Amino acid sequence: MSPRSSDAPQRVIDAAAQMLARVGLNATSIREVTKLAEAPLGSTYHHFPGGKQELLARATTMAGDKVEALLIELLKGGAVQGLQQFLALWRERLLRTGFRAGCPVLAAAVEEPVEATPSQPRAAAAEVFVRWQGHLAAAFIADGHEPAAANGLASLVIASVEGAVAMSRALQDIAPFDRVAAQLLKAAAPPV
Repeated sequence: MSPRSSDAPQRVIDAAAQMLARVGLNATSIREVTKLAEAPLGSTYHHFPGGKQELLARATTMAGDKVEALLIELLKGGAVQGLQQFLALWRERLLRTGFRAGCPVLAAAVEEPVEATPSQPRAAAAEVFVRWQGHLAAAFIADGHEPAAANGLASLVIASVEGAVAMSRALQDIAPFDRVAAQLLKAAAPPV
């Protein structure tokens, strides 16, 4: 087996996450994902017997895992510094992609699948958001915030960043993101 075909499942998951970030859940098709991944369509169904739902759930989890690892690393320098770096990375991504790429986890969370089945991607997104919130809350607690306030602040950060990304994409303008980022950094400052 060539190295190219042995890594096909991971390429398909990566491509699915890219498509989720750009076009959303329902517009992401297995055929287009396999084309982007340069993978055989038949083997995709072999590796993902649950079809599109399974594939997009795995792509959502993988994207969430990558952000989680990044958050853990960035938050080692403290909550405010980590948040500032995280916001800078999102800002750069929006500008670099010409506002075409959003968050695949949000895409999985907000869009119902066309099929009348429970949404595996949405369930995966919920798990991801809980993990992100936990890391942010722990960092805010370490910076001196009370636990209840830290949990609320962590929810505020996630909801605000996701909303700011969506607004900036819709308006094709970085200004909404910048305004939200400035407010989040003020809110995240350690209590006096």
